[in-house]
Amino acid sequence: MQPLHQRLALPGRCFVRAKPTLLRHSQPASHLRFSTSRQAQVQNQVYSSVRNFDQFNTYQLISSSSRTPLLTLWSTSWCSTCRVVEPLLQELVESGVGEAEGGVGFCTVEYDAPDVMAAGLGLTYMINSVPTLLSFDAGESQVQTKVTDGRKLADRKFLEEWIRNEARRHGNRGGGGPTGGSNFLGSLFGTSK
Repeated sequence: MQPLHQRLALPGRCFVRAKPTLLRHSQPASHLRFSTSRQAQVQNQVYSSVRNFDQFNTYQLISSSSRTPLLTLWSTSWCSTCRVVEPLLQELVESGVGEAEGGVGFCTVEYDAPDVMAAGLGLTYMINSVPTLLSFDAGESQVQTKVTDGRKLADRKFLEEWIRNEARRHGNRGGGGPTGGSNFLGSLFGTSK
């Protein structure tokens, strides 16, 4: 069998094999950008109320694919505290709280909706009181930061800090914040800061 260069040779044409060259850049490789598009400004997302499992699952998938935590407020139609907390949370998320830290998604889960109750979502995520504020990161519930205290849920400053802390997760499932949950493990092994 003939070598490849002889099989590809056309009459009157010559193929020359070029030497590979290395490209030199003035910046180290860690500073090179491989995308020509600009990074998009992260914006918080507010979704409509969850009334069935498919809707809840869709929001979790969107959140996971965008590497932003999904903040959920579990409420019922008869909960008066929920009617105070929901507009406050929605206002904070819409105003951009947490965008600088990576952004969040937010939705209300109507716990007493027939399809939500039938799917057993409340049992799955250990929702035993309303209102409950629970974050999901990469599809996993973050029970260590779950908030059920109505006084904290009505406190604007507390909610702002909680949202910022959850936004810092970026799909890493950690405890949020700059330590990323290392305080818990650090306290187990004696290396807590």
